[in-house]
Amino acid sequence: MEFVFTEEQEMIRESAAGFLSDVSNSEAIRTAMVTESGYDADLWQRICAEMYWQAIHIPEEYGGMGLGYVELAALLEQMGKHLLCSPYFSTVCLGVNAILIAGTEQQKQQWLPKIAEKGLTATLAYTGTNGRWDASAVEATYTANDKGYILNGRLRFVPDGHTAELLVVAARVEGSSGEEGISLFVLPSNTSGISRQWLATMDQTRKQAEIVLSDVVLSADAVMENAEKAWPQLATIIQLAQVSIAAEQLGGAEQALDMAVAYTQEREQFGRTIASYQAIKHKAADMLLKVEVSRSAVYYAACVAQECLAEDGDKEFAAELMEASSMAKAYCSDTFFFNAGTSIQLFGGVGFTWEYDCHLYFKRAKSTETFLGNSSYHRELIAACLLD
Repeated sequence: MEFVFTEEQEMIRESAAGFLSDVSNSEAIRTAMVTESGYDADLWQRICAEMYWQAIHIPEEYGGMGLGYVELAALLEQMGKHLLCSPYFSTVCLGVNAILIAGTEQQKQQWLPKIAEKGLTATLAYTGTNGRWDASAVEATYTANDKGYILNGRLRFVPDGHTAELLVVAARVEGSSGEEGISLFVLPSNTSGISRQWLATMDQTRKQAEIVLSDVVLSADAVMENAEKAWPQLATIIQLAQVSIAAEQLGGAEQALDMAVAYTQEREQFGRTIASYQAIKHKAADMLLKVEVSRSAVYYAACVAQECLAEDGDKEFAAELMEASSMAKAYCSDTFFFNAGTSIQLFGGVGFTWEYDCHLYFKRAKSTETFLGNSSYHRELIAACLLD
């Protein structure tokens, strides 16, 4: 596949790079990441009001821009490069996608315009406490009655779960297991019976939370499509999130390379810059190769994701999305971690000190590597798919 950005896509990338270089510099990142919310609320409102990024792939009939997943990936690449601290990933790549894939028409009409026009924040909560990322990760349970549903359970590793205003929650029928009995629910985060707690994690630039559901009573209109059989929809939502994470990892890996090259061109040893030494050139070349291969994987997966959304869950594109998203997530996870670690090595002893930003990218690399499954997990998925 020969991939070339359109003029409009190039404009999106350039405007994102310019805006983020101003608002997500090292000082802004460090200021935001030490707060419990993890982001600057005023900056989030600027992103929503001035840039309108939260609406990039929301269809026009719901107040969005109606663009595709390639445009979203280009934007996420720049966000990863500048390590933006914001609820963008949780809102757009989890919340919006969940509503687009699994929401009823009423739910789309109710929630998507609020995200597009008012910057309502959202997230997806589906993982329990067993450390899994597949269907067995869904541990929260629900019971149905004449009036609606009652949810109970503990959900962990929820991006921005302690601040999101809207939750999409996965729960299963009591007694069910695996892919059976799973339903998705959309509900305001202030619903009675919900308690939320911020979790201290390695990556301070993206907050995660634990959500506890204690006899949460929901009306019948809170359940999303395909009640008790919603795993295929949830799987697609997860795969789209994997493509999004991979795009961020691509940007972070490229920035780790750029920082290392810039530093080695300034630091001198034995009367010459260390960038002139062959060993340093070899490491930089390895980093660049991984970035370029990652870029191919990301934008191929983004093209597949765009087709999958356009075809509304066509089985052929769904199978291709599973392969493409796992390939992108696996390779980009390894690339980001390799580049972030190599960047620290090229910086030398100062690389992991607080004064330099290398450690911020290293921690984001490790956090995103494990989130939604590490490279080994995804290679196993690809192998199993090829054997079918």
